[in-house]
Amino acid sequence: MSDFVKNFTVMGWLGFALLSAIFAALTNIFGKIGVADVPSNMATLVRIAVILVITMAIVFARGEWLNPAQLPTRTLVFLVLSGIATGLSWLCYYRALQLGQAAQVGPVDKLSVMLVMILGVAFLGEKLSARQWLGGVAILIGVILVAMPVSKTGDEKSTTIQK
Repeated sequence: MSDFVKNFTVMGWLGFALLSAIFAALTNIFGKIGVADVPSNMATLVRIAVILVITMAIVFARGEWLNPAQLPTRTLVFLVLSGIATGLSWLCYYRALQLGQAAQVGPVDKLSVMLVMILGVAFLGEKLSARQWLGGVAILIGVILVAMPVSKTGDEKSTTIQK
């Protein structure tokens, strides 16, 4: 069995990454509907509360609870920084969903793929092949094509970013 198939079938990194993509797509659609009648920051707060409850249930059910005060300082610092980045990302994402189309906001948000590639190489010493870089560039080009407003005649309402 190939590593690709094995990673997916036994819920290795690929299986979880694909599930993440599915849930991210649902987040985009459900979030767009959810922010229609409330401030985007309030929508984010509700989302965080739901995530907290679900994550707490999983941590306790799996017996993974650790006292945060006993975590190594370096671990705690980077988890806090990650939490700050996540929170700011979500606040910006929900505001973008209020202002734009989900079909445009979601792909632009995925520019993070290219940024993670660059940051992973620069700060984590990761190595990427030419094929992987080409894939990242393809994602970048795709994001640009999806996000660019269409200004030609036709159904502009459905193809331009809402203001």
